[in-house]
Amino acid sequence: MNVSKARIAKGVLAGAAVVAAISLGTAWGTPSSGSQSTLLGRATYDDPINVRRVGDDNWKIDVKAKPALDVAVQSIVFQPGAQSGWHSHPGPVFISVVSGEITFYEGDDPDCTPVVRRAGEGFLDVGDHAHMARNESGAPATNIVTYFAPPGAPLRIDQPAPGNCPF
Repeated sequence: MNVSKARIAKGVLAGAAVVAAISLGTAWGTPSSGSQSTLLGRATYDDPINVRRVGDDNWKIDVKAKPALDVAVQSIVFQPGAQSGWHSHPGPVFISVVSGEITFYEGDDPDCTPVVRRAGEGFLDVGDHAHMARNESGAPATNIVTYFAPPGAPLRIDQPAPGNCPF
């Protein structure tokens, strides 16, 4: 059987392309599993924002954004054993645990320290590095998530596993 060198080269290149695609998917793809997300709303605030409030007992808040800002709200239900996959965000994310219990892991924490939040507690995700949320309890958990992002930006950016956690 006489197979041309060109045909062998094409086969080798095709095989290498498949292996590279699978490898990139494995390196970059850390998809979620066991959770369901529902976008409740997203709006663009076109004007620059500069709000400062001072309340009782010296409570203060400053909110600034320019030139514009998207605010999105999403409900995420995590079944027992569910996880978000490693990801980041283009801006800060305020997470309110409304039922159950969620454990958060930060990709820049060399000790992979679990941060547990229960119903009625919040978690601020600054969004600038890989992180993961996991339901390590035996009951469903629900988060209401508020994203602050540049207009039109994706709310989630998949990230490779950082290697600091065994999962």
